[in-house]
Amino acid sequence: MVRILILRHAPAMPGGILAGRRDVDADCTAKDGLARIRIRIGTVPQIVSSPARRCLQTVQALGLRPDRECPELWEQDFGAWEGLPHAALPDLGPLSTAELALYRPPGGESFEDMASRVRPLLHELDRDTLVAGHAGTVRAALSLLVGHAALSFQIAPLSLTVLHRLSGVWSVESVNVTA
Repeated sequence: MVRILILRHAPAMPGGILAGRRDVDADCTAKDGLARIRIRIGTVPQIVSSPARRCLQTVQALGLRPDRECPELWEQDFGAWEGLPHAALPDLGPLSTAELALYRPPGGESFEDMASRVRPLLHELDRDTLVAGHAGTVRAALSLLVGHAALSFQIAPLSLTVLHRLSGVWSVESVNVTA
């Protein structure tokens, strides 16, 4: 059995904007929260990370080092929406999760595009691994089990989601565990 711990980075700075592919810093000042998440992570034989600065800073703040940076773990590209305040994002109306998964923001990629980058990496992991990524990374992993309904999950900054894979079958240990 392979255990995959997926860590969403600490809060992005500045907060309140859609960071997506923007390479922004992480706010790693919550030392107590970092310490509690570090205990939950325990010892893992392998650490992979998105190359995003906020992910690398979070891993470093936990006293860890990634074994490799994986470009496939970058957050979804939100195109023209990148850097907008959350309140300024357009209302897409009553889209189903399947429709939302296929929707591409102007100049960006859909959730399904991003998840199609992430899923193969998760399948190739052959030992227990900490994956440092984004909310989209976590949802892409959850989509292995629940399909597009993964878009319904709220993923908190500095939270941990743990999945297991045994003979190609995925299961969930926990989702969105915070300090």
